[in-house]
Amino acid sequence: MARPKRKRMVCWEPDYIHFQPDGISPSEQIILSVDEYEVIRLVDFEKKTHEETARQMQISRTTVTEIYESARFKLADCIVNGKQLRIAGGPYQLCQKNGCCRRSSCRARQQTQAVLPQKGRQTMRIAVTYENGQIFQHFGHTEAFKIYDVENGAVQNAAVVPTNGSGHGALAGFLSENGVDTLICGGIGGGAQMALATAGIQLYGGVTGDADEAVQALLAGTLGYNPNVRCSHHDHEHGEGHTCGQHGCGNHGCH
Repeated sequence: MARPKRKRMVCWEPDYIHFQPDGISPSEQIILSVDEYEVIRLVDFEKKTHEETARQMQISRTTVTEIYESARFKLADCIVNGKQLRIAGGPYQLCQKNGCCRRSSCRARQQTQAVLPQKGRQTMRIAVTYENGQIFQHFGHTEAFKIYDVENGAVQNAAVVPTNGSGHGALAGFLSENGVDTLICGGIGGGAQMALATAGIQLYGGVTGDADEAVQALLAGTLGYNPNVRCSHHDHEHGEGHTCGQHGCGNHGCH
């Protein structure tokens, strides 16, 4: 059995995760993992050496070189052959606010709110309670949302947005102010559900697992969720799950 890859420390997830050649719809998609993105960001954008990158990501210099070569080939393949690029997945973990690089320039240390692009008239904006790539399971205690902008059934960009200490009732207003119309989460209390309904935000609760995969499942109409989800500070009650496709949620028809 192959040894699991050691997780690589990533300062922050990319704000933009999908790139496509203009004017065509390529049939093949290349997946650049988040750790590959981070190596490219540090080496090519921030001009760090491989040794500096290795220290920041807490991996060996040899591993940095391997990741870098793999990432550069994928980028070249997309540019030369007109393939679609998506950034997702990989063996990584996020800096937990102490600063993986211990530099003031570390985005996680700055704890500033990501700037979301202006929402288009045809844009569906989905928020997911978020922690380390997974759906955080208590809405009222979430420290960040990953917010996705969807157009024509596909994610165009995504950003991790910290809540800056907002909690419970205030989070519905936070989402509304940021133009969110759909929320995917784990457990959520009745009061928060009412606040979301008042704000006109569609709720899909009782969802677990990878945040990116949940959004893709929602768009495909196959997201399993619990319409009767409840949450307290001590336990979660999850009843029989539903598949959102049964209600047509991909077309905003699930209420």
